Amino acid sequence: MGEFQGRKALVTGGASGIGAAIAARLVACGARVAVLDRNVDDLGPDLIGLGLIGCRADVSDDAAVRAAVTKAVDELGGLDIVINNAGVGAQGGVEDNDDEEWHRVLDINVVGMVRVARAALPALRKSDAAAIVNTSSIAATAGLPQRALYSASKGAVLSLTQAMAADLIAEGIRVNAVNPGTADTPWVGRLLGSAPDPAAERAALEARQPHGRLVSADEVAQAVCYLASPAAGSTTGTSIAVDGGMQGLRLRK
Repeated sequence: MGEFQGRKALVTGGASGIGAAIAARLVACGARVAVLDRNVDDLGPDLIGLGLIGCRADVSDDAAVRAAVTKAVDELGGLDIVINNAGVGAQGGVEDNDDEEWHRVLDINVVGMVRVARAALPALRKSDAAAIVNTSSIAATAGLPQRALYSASKGAVLSLTQAMAADLIAEGIRVNAVNPGTADTPWVGRLLGSAPDPAAERAALEARQPHGRLVSADEVAQAVCYLASPAAGSTTGTSIAVDGGMQGLRLRK
């Protein structure tokens, strides 16, 4: 469990959900971890006592991101790993969101990752095992109903990951992505809570994943940690689907 011993990591959106699970697993595996989030004062019970460094920033604010990354690098004493996990959800078909919402979601989900990576690169270039892992989604690789904006943003993350990997491989910086299926997170919980029949909506979300349940945040975290670890030294420019088979399986009913 010490594969990240001595390594320093930054996790965006790390105060809750998948980001919190990633931060906790990195610590369990020996890393020192900074969490970049809009709310670092109210960490969940699984994060309290882990010695996390809180760095407050909204990824849509470049100046705040640069300040937060600088704080993380200074307090950690360097940086080896960046987990670009912060993002927001969006619902609706292509006609259901106005320009302002399209700009907002793309600014957070795509340009937010650019801001963090851009600020972190000087420190990552000093690492002997630098890695960036971006959180994409099953929405990038499968057509899902009522997810046009969200799918567009996560498809962009997948393409961005490949382009970053090509640009940075010569400098020894690996870049990969993880594609979660529908995960059991606070955002999905709020989505279910707003449905006319939450139980029926949850059953429908579970049924569309071939293994018949929601993905756990820790399952995504384990895939992220593999991609970030020195054990994946020859893995770059790719993605791992953690979706219960939703991306590739076509089961007979």
